[in-house]
Amino acid sequence: MDNYLQEYFPILVFLGIALSIAGAIVLGSLIIVPQKPDIEKNSSYECGFEAFDNARNKFDVRFYLVAILFIIFDLEVAFLFPWAISLGEIGVFGFWSMIIFLIVLTIGFIYEWRQGALEWE
Repeated sequence: MDNYLQEYFPILVFLGIALSIAGAIVLGSLIIVPQKPDIEKNSSYECGFEAFDNARNKFDVRFYLVAILFIIFDLEVAFLFPWAISLGEIGVFGFWSMIIFLIVLTIGFIYEWRQGALEWE
């Protein structure tokens, strides 16, 4: 049990140092910089001009569809990095497993493209 805790001690030290530095930076900015908010600083800012409509209007469903598709394909591409690093260790089976994964990913992308999910009219 003591050996197990000794392995995690450097992580705890690193976490403590990181939290201390972050707290010191926030505290230092509160002390050094004068906190004098005015009306202009507290106003809502939207691309340099006043907000012209209610922010709680409904969005088009296509916006959500494109956002979800981006997240899905972005996360699947993230699997390529560990695969590329460990390619020498996983051998031929790992190589062909990832090729099958990429083929399925490409088929899904082509399907979404043909269905018009990526079109923005």
